Amino acid sequence: MATSPSTSSALAQQARRAYVEGALRGLPGLVQSVERGARNLAGQACEPALSMKRRDLVLDLQKAAPFWQQGMVSMLRSGLTSGMVSASKPGDLPHPSTRGASLSLVDDDTIEHEILSSRLALAMMDRASWEFSDLRSRINQLERREELDPNDALRPHVLARVATASWRAAGMSLEAWRLLQTVLHDEFAQFVEEGYHEINTWLVQRRVMPEVDLRPYIKRSANSAWVGSVASGVHTLSGPTTSGHGRMGVGEETRMMTRAGPLARGIDHAEAVLGRLNKLIGRQLPEFVATQQAAAPAPASPALRAAISDAQQGIARRLAPASGARTDAGAVVVSTPAMLEELHQRKQALKQAAATPVERATIEIVALLFQSILTEERIPAAVRVWFARLQMPVLRVAVSEPDFFATVDHPARKLIDRMGACVMGFDATGRAVAELLEKEIKRVVQVVEAYPDTGRRVFQTVLTEFEKFLEHYFKNANEASRKGVSLAQQVEQRETMAIQYTIELRKMLNEVPVQEGVREFLFQVWADVMAMTAVKSGGAQSEQAKAMKRAAADLIWSASAKVSREERAEVIRRLPPLLKTLREGMEHAGVPPDKQDEHIQKLNNSLAAAFTAKAAVIPHERLEELMGRLETLEELLPEAADVEIDESMVLDLSGHESSELEVVGEGGSMPTPAMVAWARELQVGSWYMLDYRGRNEQVQLAWQGLRKQLTLFVSPQGRGILFQQHRLAAFLQAGLLVPAQEESLTVKATRSALAKLDVDPSRLLN
Repeated sequence: MATSPSTSSALAQQARRAYVEGALRGLPGLVQSVERGARNLAGQACEPALSMKRRDLVLDLQKAAPFWQQGMVSMLRSGLTSGMVSASKPGDLPHPSTRGASLSLVDDDTIEHEILSSRLALAMMDRASWEFSDLRSRINQLERREELDPNDALRPHVLARVATASWRAAGMSLEAWRLLQTVLHDEFAQFVEEGYHEINTWLVQRRVMPEVDLRPYIKRSANSAWVGSVASGVHTLSGPTTSGHGRMGVGEETRMMTRAGPLARGIDHAEAVLGRLNKLIGRQLPEFVATQQAAAPAPASPALRAAISDAQQGIARRLAPASGARTDAGAVVVSTPAMLEELHQRKQALKQAAATPVERATIEIVALLFQSILTEERIPAAVRVWFARLQMPVLRVAVSEPDFFATVDHPARKLIDRMGACVMGFDATGRAVAELLEKEIKRVVQVVEAYPDTGRRVFQTVLTEFEKFLEHYFKNANEASRKGVSLAQQVEQRETMAIQYTIELRKMLNEVPVQEGVREFLFQVWADVMAMTAVKSGGAQSEQAKAMKRAAADLIWSASAKVSREERAEVIRRLPPLLKTLREGMEHAGVPPDKQDEHIQKLNNSLAAAFTAKAAVIPHERLEELMGRLETLEELLPEAADVEIDESMVLDLSGHESSELEVVGEGGSMPTPAMVAWARELQVGSWYMLDYRGRNEQVQLAWQGLRKQLTLFVSPQGRGILFQQHRLAAFLQAGLLVPAQEESLTVKATRSALAKLDVDPSRLLN
């Protein structure tokens, strides 16, 4: 961009003013979002003391919110003219220039305030780091400086100080801030990310460093407060803003697209890296982009097709010599330098056979991708050979389907990432890749090699087959996971049946005058007992399961009013064996003895009410109908796929933990909707680092239940760790569960290729 220094400086100041104006316009909506988050927090189930604190916080925030908002507006307005917001305000650490020669201690309250402010700034940077880095680069270029001023309004820590200082000035406590910290971090982080994105867009439109704009994929609300600031220039604010627009328009669907924290290396990042690759290639070779946009891309030239076939056969022979060191799966352990040299020689021959510059560029890019993949130290040597043999099939599909470089969901790319994710958790110097997994990767590669003219279809087919293999492998063949998966399936089956029984019992007893204590026992205790018995005894039609259903029917009958002497005598006769059955059932389901006593006492009170005729009479024919429905209960149950496994029910399973299975019932942070969505996207076979119960260890995702409501991770030693979906999202939110790979294998390879092409873009054309 060729502009004078004065023009550039003015443009930077205009951008800075636009950012501050957008912040001022959006603050009312931001405050409303925080209030809404506080109310949502107060509505969540938790221990009574915490629940009371959250309710009090809602009331305090309602009173203080206008003053908090006004305080932030007053502090930020100074940035409209100067672009700077003083960092020295009430509650901040003393400014260096105001400190006397004598030293004095800073009070704990001030230190705590600084800590909370710094944490907020870090949360904003974690979410908006890429956008801020791009914006800082553009502003520094315009102003011909090395770094932004410490008090620059654009800096996240400036807004963080404004927010925390105004919070205190409005009469809100630091304890209240900590109570609401998750909500505050999430709202402010999304707020500044939107601001940086809009200002970056505005500067790109004015040709300020457009090449660093890597995030065109972040979706925004059309009502964003920032849009008005940059759409048609900067509008000066003459007074405090009271508009309710801005944040109110940012819906949950926007949250799903603006991923934070561990999600930063997700699909948005992958698309951004691919976008940068295509921009770089497009500058050197404009016709490359044209091939991606063509309705029907031209196939590879005949000479290149023949050269790819020759190279594929030659590589297969070279990587399978008769004298090689073979693994049990039949692969040959060839040194990485030898493989790279072989592939380099093949690349040179392919380029000579290429008919167009686009073909030569495609050959170079694919070669760079596989060079990165084959030097990935976490891929065991035995598997690296099979990845090497994929280079020619991938090149063939990349030449004929240029969207391989444009979309993250191309099946060839997904296949490489899935296989890589499964094997990169193994230590190449210690644990070996399981023989069956290595054999499956070998089979996949050989199938791809055998169907050279089917394009993406063969990759999609083997990807589907590989997913099915993983499900069977962890369930039946992997020694470390087999026991854990079996236990997890029992947990899911029990939970699903318990909920199904509860639903049907509620329907059955909806219009029957059953004493409330008995009704509560059947729903909250006995439904689970019947489910556990059915699971452990081999099915709902086993004798033990039938006995539990008969006990439910006897209990309903015993709790109805007994007005005749004969009926009362019959109750007295049947009561001891009934109570014995109830105790045995509860013990079988893992109910502690003290809880059994508590339940039996409540039932005795209900039965006593029936004895004194205080309970309603259940007609004989109605009882007969109930008996019959209980006997055929399984025929009436709702579909298992329609059952939501509630977190509170999973928590009740903690008493059934063993050395092989842990049920995670606590820990983590309140997850955002985006984090819950991410929890549903995790894939079987992937490796993660889990921080739980004082251990920080590598675990592999081995099983997911119906609708992914339950997820099992397995340690290398075979210990299973079971999560309910919401708890899994809470661990992801808190960073207690993080992917072992920050980014997928192909994304990392693309970044590596980008780095090499940045240094020497001419290699695309040679």
